Amino acid sequence: MMPEKSPRLSIGLPVYNGEKFLPDALDSLLNQTFTDFELIISDNASTDNTEAICLAYAAQDQRIRYYRNQENIGCARNFNLVFELSNTEYFKWAAHDDLHDPDFIRKCIEILDKDPSFILCSSQVSFIDEQGEFLQHYNVHIKADSPKKYERCHELLVKHLCYPIYGVIRSDALRKVPPMGSFGNADGIFLLRLGLVGKFYEIPEYLFFARTHPEQSMSMFFPGFLSVTDKNTQYSEGVFPDFYAYTVWWDSSKKGKILFPHWRMFWEYVISIYRVQMNLHEYLRCAISLYLKLKGNEPLLIKDLLKASQKIWQSWHYIPLKTDESNAELAASVQD
Repeated sequence: MMPEKSPRLSIGLPVYNGEKFLPDALDSLLNQTFTDFELIISDNASTDNTEAICLAYAAQDQRIRYYRNQENIGCARNFNLVFELSNTEYFKWAAHDDLHDPDFIRKCIEILDKDPSFILCSSQVSFIDEQGEFLQHYNVHIKADSPKKYERCHELLVKHLCYPIYGVIRSDALRKVPPMGSFGNADGIFLLRLGLVGKFYEIPEYLFFARTHPEQSMSMFFPGFLSVTDKNTQYSEGVFPDFYAYTVWWDSSKKGKILFPHWRMFWEYVISIYRVQMNLHEYLRCAISLYLKLKGNEPLLIKDLLKASQKIWQSWHYIPLKTDESNAELAASVQD
């Protein structure tokens, strides 16, 4: 008997307590005009009806592979796990609450098949509400299609919401970068590292629909994310997400620990650039872009040191920490 042919694409869907939007997301993926894929679902020990929904869909569609973690392993580990479980030419992450145009995957695959120099293909993005109704277009378009690494680096250092991570990606390119980290802006730094491997292509059509709702991480830790509609590279505390809470969301084991999220991001940006083989001119151009990215962030680095000093001081004197950690506590309860 001839072995069964492997699909060309794996779609990885990490989920935790996604019963509200999961059926629509699954229908959106299973009804794609490109059908040569498997759908890998990793349920992060959900406590709602997620498991029953996934099992019902898996019974009806043989393309679905459903896994359930015995305990919640954290968002980052679950995100990485769905890729580890794949072994196909192309890979795509999907969220349990977003929707896709029926032609999204087909059009992405066509671009990647046509030009091997592109390692990731995504589309323009629209925001939808809880009912799936249109809210607004997302107008930050990542043009990381330059053959020059330092130009792609500069593009991926601007302020954006990381939606290209939900595009179709060459699996061999993904294996050239470290797995998703468990720290603030881990997805943005992951995309930067991937962009230093190869070019991105953005289809000039709105084929991806990002749902906004109160239970998602951005709504909880970055309430003003819908205002991110330009490429202003200047950051300040007023336009940053709560990266303390985000760190716990990525990895709940960090709850209650002394954190330096902004220093961690600074370090990760630096090593992302210097781990790539480039000539001196390219390194200098990337370093200039990084300086422009980080310019004005000094107060955030100081804030890390002050918060750590306060926590150490209060622990020495057995004084309960009185800063508001409700976001961090909430983060630990919503791991994908």
